[in-house]
Amino acid sequence: MHYSQKIFFLVLLVIVLNGCASIYSSASMDSRKLRHKTVAIVPFDVVISFRKPPKNITMEDIQKMEEDEGFKTQALCYSRFLRKASEYTVEFQDVDMTNSILLENGISYAELRKKSKSEIASLLGVDAIISGRISRDKPMSEAAALITGLLIGYYGSTNKVYVSLSIHDGADASLLWNFDHTLSGSLGSNPESLTKALFNQVSRKFPYLRY
Repeated sequence: MHYSQKIFFLVLLVIVLNGCASIYSSASMDSRKLRHKTVAIVPFDVVISFRKPPKNITMEDIQKMEEDEGFKTQALCYSRFLRKASEYTVEFQDVDMTNSILLENGISYAELRKKSKSEIASLLGVDAIISGRISRDKPMSEAAALITGLLIGYYGSTNKVYVSLSIHDGADASLLWNFDHTLSGSLGSNPESLTKALFNQVSRKFPYLRY
C-alpha cells in the first residue's frame, strides 16, 4: 500500500457517518408547538449488542455502558441546543435539573422507559419531552478492526447505529415529531460524533426553530 493510501485509511479512523434519514411530523405539531414554552430532554435509551461479546465483559458491564452513553448523549444534545438557544421558540430545561427530579421521584435510568411521556412531563413541569434512542451493533471489537485494517489496508465499518430523536406532547403523550437515521460508523463511534451527525441532519428541520 502506498504511503498516501495509508494516510487516507488512517483518516478513516475518524467517524464516517452515512445513511438515510426519515422524518415524521404530526398534523397537530404546528398548532401544539405554539403552546409549548419549556421542553425537557431525557436520557437517551441506548441498546448495545455484540455478535460476540468481548471477553471478561458481563451483562452488567454492557448495561452500565448503555446508561453512561444515554446520559452523555442527553447532555451533549442539551449543549447543542443551548448553542443556538435564541433560534428556538422554546426553552430547554437544564438536564441536571431534569435528572435530579427524576431521581427524587424514584425514576432510574432503567425505569424511565416504563413511564409514559405525559407522566414524565408532569413530574418535570414541562410542556413536551424530547427523547432519543440509540441502537448500536458491534460486529467486532475496535482492536480487532484496527488489526484487520493494518493487515489488509481496509478499515471499513465496525458498527451500525440506529439513532432516533422524538418529541412527545406533555399533555397526552402523543408523538408530535420523530427523526430516524441509520448510520454506518467506522472505528470509534462515540456519543460526540453521533450527536454531531444527528444535529447536522436535524438543524434545519427541527420544529421549534423560529424561522
